[in-house]
Amino acid sequence: MAFKASHYGREPGLMQSLVEDGQAPATLMISCSDSRVDPAILSGAKPGELFTVRNVANLVPPYQPGPSLHGTGAAIEYAVRDLGVDHIVVMGHAHCGGIKALINGAGGQRMARDFINDWVEIALDACRLHVNDPKTQGGRREVSLDLLRENAFLVERAAIAGSLKNLLTYPWLRERVDAGTLQLHGWWFDLETGDLWQTRAGESTLFPVS
Repeated sequence: MAFKASHYGREPGLMQSLVEDGQAPATLMISCSDSRVDPAILSGAKPGELFTVRNVANLVPPYQPGPSLHGTGAAIEYAVRDLGVDHIVVMGHAHCGGIKALINGAGGQRMARDFINDWVEIALDACRLHVNDPKTQGGRREVSLDLLRENAFLVERAAIAGSLKNLLTYPWLRERVDAGTLQLHGWWFDLETGDLWQTRAGESTLFPVS
């Protein structure tokens, strides 16, 4: 097995230290489950450097404790409160199937699935905020479905902004951000070109990395 040969054969000290001392990753990476987007490969991370959460469309639900099952929230809590990560990266990507499902659902074409539709609608408010027509209805900014379909990359980036906003609803996470001991970042990976876009400190707008 290539992984064993590389990390246990040529670099046994690293894996041994991770066993004896435990993990202490500096970064929590929240990324999409898409098989084409592997956060460790894209960032060049070694074992022990990333604590990773992967879900459909790299979404963060708002803070809502209770009896329901909260896999993403549990991972965020463990990373922030127990591992003490210094950075959280929300990484989206081009040609995201989850975002396509969101766009189709907004147009009334929900998938015949049990979980996906409600999950991706976590990002709908962010789309209304960041991708909209100048027209309003009842004081609410409305999503232009034509605009969404023609510019899915805008929706993908809006979803990242929405997840960054939702992260700040977790009170113990917000405390660390306000204290300056935790930084939030947004990344967007272009599958076609290999380019990476990132947010600047304290912002949610994505810019290409030069």
